[in-house]
Amino acid sequence: MKAYPLRLTLPIATHIFGGELIKTRLAKTGLPDGRIAETWEVSDVEGMRATVKNGDYAGMSLHELTERYPDELVAPGWRGPHFPLLSKFIDGTGMLPVHLHANDEAAQRLEQQPNGKSEAWHILWAAPGASCLAGIKPGVNQPRLRAALLAEEYDEVMERYPVKTGDTFYVPGGMLHSFGPDTLIYEIEQTSNIQQHAMPWQMEDGSKISPQEREKNIDALLAELRPELTTRPHQGLTVEENDRVTRLFCCAGPYFALERWRVSAACDYGFTRARIISNLGEPLQIEAAGESWTLERAETLLLPAALGKVTFSTPGEFLVGYVPDLEAEVNQPLRARGYDEQAIAMLGDVKDQLR
Repeated sequence: MKAYPLRLTLPIATHIFGGELIKTRLAKTGLPDGRIAETWEVSDVEGMRATVKNGDYAGMSLHELTERYPDELVAPGWRGPHFPLLSKFIDGTGMLPVHLHANDEAAQRLEQQPNGKSEAWHILWAAPGASCLAGIKPGVNQPRLRAALLAEEYDEVMERYPVKTGDTFYVPGGMLHSFGPDTLIYEIEQTSNIQQHAMPWQMEDGSKISPQEREKNIDALLAELRPELTTRPHQGLTVEENDRVTRLFCCAGPYFALERWRVSAACDYGFTRARIISNLGEPLQIEAAGESWTLERAETLLLPAALGKVTFSTPGEFLVGYVPDLEAEVNQPLRARGYDEQAIAMLGDVKDQLR
């Protein structure tokens, strides 16, 4: 494989909960007129697959590239049915559906899919008083939960948490959740589009769902629910790499990790697994393999594993997403900075340890 930073096409979802936040607050350009709920920055989801826009592989889908060059694109020794990460900017101008995504076991058993979908939300902006629903309150049994979902009494049975800019929520597969209104997030997750939701309307256009279909949907949701799961907003763990680079570890688990970098001067970055770079600030200059690329605000590049190293040659602030070697790339650097095991565990699936 000829390794170079990959620019990808941008699948867009116009679900009913979206608005103008990706254009206005995030200042992402090149978007169509009208409501936008999600921009799929890196996607190998069937029906929403990205295609390479630049260089030798222009016109090739991310799926084709992953199948042809799994070691060079994703990681040495990696094998899988698709590129393992999905990343999005999501506009929660309205409330997202109360929904869940199956975990791996339920996805394989009930959905005939290769994997489920754990995800994390990094809050880029939230209005004062914004909140989210995530997880089931202790002591709520399934009949009570079913009745509350049918009655749209979500706060009776679900935990509600305040949301503020800079928070990250880790949401494992099987956790019932929703966020919005007035929230803008970056989401990183397993590559999947499976979900079950409890709402009386379709999220694509707001059209009504019949009572019979809705009951069927809620029963399917309950079959995939893991009521023991909890989450909490997290401000991340900071590592001062040197006087030029500050890394904020936002979340980390077996499927993905997300960091937020602030760079004050030129610096090199080495890696052995694919990296997703999403720019949050002023145009960012990236040099690799003797060439230079400019990443505009709210644009994303996919860095193949075989590229090995890039140089961020201008100051900037950006997100770095990847499938981690948890011990080598997350746990050891954080332990070396004095963080204990409990603090590190909070970056991922904390299950019911806080109850």
